[in-house]
Amino acid sequence: MAFGFQDFTAWKEYCEENNVSLIEPVIEYEEHQKGHDREYIFDKLKEAFSVMKDAVKTGLEENMTSRSGMINNGAKKVYQSSHTVLSSEFQQLIARALAAKEVNSCMGRIVAAPTAGASGILPGTLVTLQEIHHVDDDKIAEGLLVGAGIGLIIEKRASLAGAVGGCQAETGSAAAMASGAIVYCLGGTTDQVFNAVAITIQCTLGLVCDPVAGLVEVPCVVRNASAAAIAYSSAQISLSQVDAVIPVDECVDAMGEVGQSMEARYKETALGGLAATPTGQRISKEVLIENIEILPDEDEPDN
Repeated sequence: MAFGFQDFTAWKEYCEENNVSLIEPVIEYEEHQKGHDREYIFDKLKEAFSVMKDAVKTGLEENMTSRSGMINNGAKKVYQSSHTVLSSEFQQLIARALAAKEVNSCMGRIVAAPTAGASGILPGTLVTLQEIHHVDDDKIAEGLLVGAGIGLIIEKRASLAGAVGGCQAETGSAAAMASGAIVYCLGGTTDQVFNAVAITIQCTLGLVCDPVAGLVEVPCVVRNASAAAIAYSSAQISLSQVDAVIPVDECVDAMGEVGQSMEARYKETALGGLAATPTGQRISKEVLIENIEILPDEDEPDN
């Protein structure tokens, strides 16, 4: 029977008792659930990472204007900007996270990791990690396995869906998956990987899901970029031996409790938050009117 990914404490204990790395229980879980062998799993993970890299490239090179008009080549503007706030690497991280998410908003091909609404975070963080630290695709695939294990536990103990737990459940979970993957790929210990997850959750706890006009564009795209930055800051903090204080399992449980306590208008209904502002309401009306197809009355004769 494969390990069930009920909590992080049990994941660590399983690995220690069986003298295996963090990725092995995830591989066993996939083999048990889907019947795929190890080679197939790694091939598919590298294929997924290839799609992520393509999404980043597409978002930075092609026209990314969404049908609503709310997304208008923001990633390219950041990537090409002469204003470098911290460093060129940070600028590229933000641009890449924006790029992959803009591809989703413009109906392009992405990897939902763990959701389409959060599809810019893992691509932005891992493409940047590979470029800076020269991490090969095999190691990135292992990082994705670690991220998958993190996502499995969050899904079971809290949620990965904005409609259930708010944006903390989507961008927060993706950032947690990314921070754990970063720490793992850079040689961090199991405790450091899980500590990074805990810190990330603490930084995103309570984030509401309030898509303007019900579209996964505003504020979703820019939140992907912010979440990518949080993933890196959490990884840096954890690798520097700074403790999250609140254990990771307790952080996930807190995420679940906060999600359950949120009013429905803050959970992907477009009834609260930014979606409910005067500008958000105006955009919603404009977008809805533009996309309504006027059909002839069935009682009226065709001209």
